[in-house]
Amino acid sequence: MANTRYLENTMPVAPLKIIVLDNCKELGKQVNNYLVNFRRSINQPHSKSPAFQGYVADNYMVDFSCPRFGSGEGKGILNESVRGRDIFIMTDVMNHSLTYKLNNFVNHMSPDDHYQDLKRVIAAIAGKAHRINVIMPFLYESRQHKRTGRESLDSAVTLQELADMGVNNIITFDAHDPSIQNAIPICGFDNFTPFYQFIRALLDYDRDLIIDKDHTVVISPDEGAIHRAIYFANVLGVDTGMFYKRRDYTKIINGKNPIVAHEFLGDSVDGKDVIVVDDMISSGESMLDTAKQLKAMNAKRVFICCTFGLFTNGLDLFDEAYEKCYFDRVITTNLTYLPPELLTKPYYVEANMSKFLASIIDFMNHAVSMQAVMTPTEKIRDILNHYNEREAFL
Repeated sequence: MANTRYLENTMPVAPLKIIVLDNCKELGKQVNNYLVNFRRSINQPHSKSPAFQGYVADNYMVDFSCPRFGSGEGKGILNESVRGRDIFIMTDVMNHSLTYKLNNFVNHMSPDDHYQDLKRVIAAIAGKAHRINVIMPFLYESRQHKRTGRESLDSAVTLQELADMGVNNIITFDAHDPSIQNAIPICGFDNFTPFYQFIRALLDYDRDLIIDKDHTVVISPDEGAIHRAIYFANVLGVDTGMFYKRRDYTKIINGKNPIVAHEFLGDSVDGKDVIVVDDMISSGESMLDTAKQLKAMNAKRVFICCTFGLFTNGLDLFDEAYEKCYFDRVITTNLTYLPPELLTKPYYVEANMSKFLASIIDFMNHAVSMQAVMTPTEKIRDILNHYNEREAFL
């Protein structure tokens, strides 16, 4: 764990407990294991005092359930007390693999269903916890973050509802529009990015990369992701470029204006390795079109780095594009559900975020500054220095 010195000689806000909803069990187990190891290894001289009750434990996960009636209605049940605890609730609202019975029909859980289960758990806590923190890596309804006509403003409504239910802090990753936090100005909102995990995974699997401005370029696939590309390029010390989407505003298909073409703005990518960064892969069509154009511009290799790999249209398009050499790697985090077949693909690399999540929880539980966790610049440059010197890195 990085920067443990910040946690030494500091007291936790309250005894730590995490509630892991069924939609992110595997990630939650990994986070719990890291927390157990962190607490056992930290040099905490006061761990035996009453103020540190439950500080070192074999398990921080709360026993709970969210059963459903035959009608599809549900409820949240806590099987142990959480009174006075610092509660962290983990949920993955994009997990479509879970099912429940609805009038004897099998129904796949949608983001709406997962969000309702989150509220049920919060309601079951009934104000008895010392503090409630929600870890929602993919922010529910974050793609509906602004109003342009007679339409709902779902993301703002969601955040305000959670705040009204007593949630103190919301932790998310790569929010589609971070300014949505303005909807809850007096509630904690932390938005983290996985750039360190991206570069670590990339260098671990492709050891022949040369990271400098003559050999590598970072590209944004659209104007909305340009701030990600600029930060990543600056930390890596390389150039950046951007595609922008030319749309047909005379038509609306599936609720949006169709994309006519992707136009490129930036220096030549001829013979360079290209890293494309974005917050999510939804259907993947737009991303694959970007990769295709980059290869047509004579890019050497194309690496796609996205925080959330949703793959809503399946993997056939990616399999076909990989066979045609449109891209070389796809790197996503494990913050959302990943179909098992994806893990078997030769082009896929997972950026594991469980240790990072455990660090976030540990720092927040101690109520110390999150600056060392939120800013990965030094860690990225350190791993690049080791890589460039061909040293083994952890």
